[in-house]
Amino acid sequence: MTLRNRVLPDGTIHAIPARGTLTGNRGILHVADREMGSALWKHRAWICCTLDWQGRRRQVMTGRKWTELFFLDEAVALAAGHRPCGYCRRAAFDRWKAAWEKAHGRWPGVHAVDALLHAARAYPGARRLRTYRARADDLPNGAIFRRDGYYLVQNGQARQVHPDRYDRADALPDGQVDVLTNPVTVAVLEAGYQPLLHQTAK
Repeated sequence: MTLRNRVLPDGTIHAIPARGTLTGNRGILHVADREMGSALWKHRAWICCTLDWQGRRRQVMTGRKWTELFFLDEAVALAAGHRPCGYCRRAAFDRWKAAWEKAHGRWPGVHAVDALLHAARAYPGARRLRTYRARADDLPNGAIFRRDGYYLVQNGQARQVHPDRYDRADALPDGQVDVLTNPVTVAVLEAGYQPLLHQTAK
């Protein structure tokens, strides 16, 4: 049975059999064991986590602790509005924090950061995520935009994002595109944060 717990770059959640390389959390979104409800989030601390933490295993989407979400890689997780977990991905979190301070100034604390990220990624009360318009060639490595599909910016080129892989690199489109990675996170990428990418993007 394919569960509805795979997150696409626009932040929506789908039933996709392809395995992700990171998991994450937005709160308890399932309404019964292995049955997803309609909510897209339950709190503001959207994190992305390692799949293998100290060898621990659990049946996903069971109990009432959290709902495991899955991402192709970290660029997709960032586009969907998440940030590195400060517990299971401490090294990534520390790099994120350093890039945050370079982009935005003094670190205000994780709760304030989560509030700023939530304001940048979500429409208040609408239960849907924001996009904004920008030129594709102004976007940093690791940002994802939408234009007849999802595309990762990588070294001045675009790679189409699929649930299980990236396509080969192609030229960036001319003009403006719908940017999925929120502007707060884009600034962190511009400051040098390098997200963990799926092997097909390397």
